[in-house]
Amino acid sequence: MEQDYKKILVPVDGSKEAEMAFKKAVKVAQMNGGHLDVLTVLDTKQFIGLHGGMLNGDVIYQLSEDAQKYLNELKDGAVKNGFNEDDIAIHVRFGEPKTVISQEFIEEYENDLIMIGSTGMNAVTRLLVGSVSEYVTRNARTDVIIVRTDTNNDKI
Repeated sequence: MEQDYKKILVPVDGSKEAEMAFKKAVKVAQMNGGHLDVLTVLDTKQFIGLHGGMLNGDVIYQLSEDAQKYLNELKDGAVKNGFNEDDIAIHVRFGEPKTVISQEFIEEYENDLIMIGSTGMNAVTRLLVGSVSEYVTRNARTDVIIVRTDTNNDKI
């Protein structure tokens, strides 16, 4: 069995677990001479209660700008640590994170591996909406690695 992953997707949400997954994905991509897609999915449903139930253009623009800034910071850190800038791409999408990650994005970009943090939610949120990583593991059309340890394989 060959584990030569060339197109790795790592979804990030700002959580410690997602950032550990990102760091591990960088290492896996480097070992395989692969390309890394770093994705954040902005779920506008979580903002329905804000601004009278409506997201105006300014709010959407600011959300997108903040996400771009965060992803650029991750990318810059990877490049500073020796990752080839041409082998990393950042993406911001709007939609349901579960389906964007497990189906839509990987179909469009033909990723052969998803590396995702174990969870970015607290127990109550996980109970109410379900874990994104759990959904991705069950429904992705490609291999999935749930990252639970840092780059030294120490527990997070």
